[in-house]
Amino acid sequence: MATRRQHRRAFPLVPLLLSLLACAAYGRLISDGAPSSPLVSVIRLASPAVAAAAEEKCEQSYGFLPCTTTVLGNLFLVLVYGFLMFKAATYLSAGSELLLEIMGPGLVGGLLLPILGALPDALLVLASGLSGSKETAQSQVLVGMGLLAGSTVFLLTLLWGTCVIVGKCDLGPNGEAVDSTNTKGLSLTGTGITTDLQTSYAARIMGLSVIPFIIAQFPKMLKTHHGQRLAVLLALIVSFLLVLSYCLYQVFQPWIQRRKLAYAKHKHVISGILRHAQMQSLGRLLKDDGTPDEEVIKKLFHKIDMDESRSLSRSELHALIVGINFDEVDFDKMDAVDKVMADFDTSRNDVVEEGEFVEGMKKWLNEAKRSVPVSGAFSHKFINDFHERTRQEHDELIDRSDEAVESVENPGWCIAKAVALLLLGAAIAAAFADPLVDAVHNFSNATHIPTFFISFIALPLATNSSEAVSAIIFASRKKQRTCSLTFSEVYGGVTMNNTLCLGVFLALIYFRNLTWDFSSEVLIILLVCVIMALFTSFRTTFPLWTCLVAYMLYPLSLVIVYILDYVFGWS
Repeated sequence: MATRRQHRRAFPLVPLLLSLLACAAYGRLISDGAPSSPLVSVIRLASPAVAAAAEEKCEQSYGFLPCTTTVLGNLFLVLVYGFLMFKAATYLSAGSELLLEIMGPGLVGGLLLPILGALPDALLVLASGLSGSKETAQSQVLVGMGLLAGSTVFLLTLLWGTCVIVGKCDLGPNGEAVDSTNTKGLSLTGTGITTDLQTSYAARIMGLSVIPFIIAQFPKMLKTHHGQRLAVLLALIVSFLLVLSYCLYQVFQPWIQRRKLAYAKHKHVISGILRHAQMQSLGRLLKDDGTPDEEVIKKLFHKIDMDESRSLSRSELHALIVGINFDEVDFDKMDAVDKVMADFDTSRNDVVEEGEFVEGMKKWLNEAKRSVPVSGAFSHKFINDFHERTRQEHDELIDRSDEAVESVENPGWCIAKAVALLLLGAAIAAAFADPLVDAVHNFSNATHIPTFFISFIALPLATNSSEAVSAIIFASRKKQRTCSLTFSEVYGGVTMNNTLCLGVFLALIYFRNLTWDFSSEVLIILLVCVIMALFTSFRTTFPLWTCLVAYMLYPLSLVIVYILDYVFGWS
């Protein structure tokens, strides 16, 4: 890439947000090397100096992809390449999930799938410092560090807090959340979520994953430059040893894989029943405005109610499920009946009454609407779209019986499909990681907004959006098991980010002989990880007020980096 990449630069996804961010976080310009006020930095977005900078030529990625030096042009490229990275992450997630369903916990699930899940972030980190001169790479790796810090902080603050809000239930007399009970509104102490003990184990593993950061930062802590390169090498070795240990731990203690399998499987029950209901009902399940049609749902209820008792027994639900084709997975029919009964039978009288059936179907339909693009909703195609989408999103988990591996009717075809999805996702991520980094730097040239701050905010949205939406939908099921699995997935994502992605970053620093000068950035990673690890490792119930703690850590992280870098001059 070109010498156009010089100092700390970045790109925005939302111009207003980034204008405010520039005012808050940037006080240095690169025109004459002298500091200037943040307001001047924003004003210069439209100044002659920027116009002159725009005259600088850009280089096309791979010699044919478009490039530009204008603000709006690079904003468009960032959005396009960011969307492609989002699709790559989606394909990798779908392929990994399907492969885990087919092959179950074992070597593939333990060794391969965790690495595939972190692949988009790792490729972006690699692209941030792989090409160009040493000076170019030194400035570019700020994109990689921004992604490292941003992904970790995003998962443990914004996503964690949101999952607490959408998954909250009333806290009972024993201090634990009561499944599917939410009568206390937004009570900060009377509502919350409860996870199981294994989730706290995942949080402890996440806490240990910060060890490589501490090793790499150790010479800086001693305020010496001697031994910094050795510290980076040791941190690099420890990072990949931790990755290997974490993967082998999943192989020999496969409860993490089993939870991921459970996280993926029950969606087939819900989507299969909705698709069957759409085909069998006397009209569309959704009205033109997208709301569930209660009259059609009631007609479907009476079709299933063979004995006209105005309630559905287990035998009638079993007859319904026997007539449904669940595609490749051959479900235990009685287990599926238990799942439906657990969701619909809110009175716990072992039958599903008409009102319970209507409310249960409305709940499923509303979840399905959130899982498909708006353009696909409100039509007959909508249910089929949701049925396909459920291979990528996780909709429900009821009990540990979900953790058994189901038989697969056509394993060869399923494996081929999974491999194709994985290859497609990997190819897209590899192809567009470097162009995305180029667009980031080109936009930064035009705006003079610090690279770290924007990559901290924007890049995690491109690589983590799919899993974030899945986690939020899953947590909204308001059950202890669903919350447990949701937060286990969050902690697992942070663990891979702090080990595999950091290992790639350290390899760039070491083999390209770059300078390790990221004290403030490492500090916020350690701060957030240690606080959340201690907070979640030794308790299983989290009242609603805990989401405020998580949310506060996000802006606090940005403020800390700004103060340390631009007030005290740490970097």
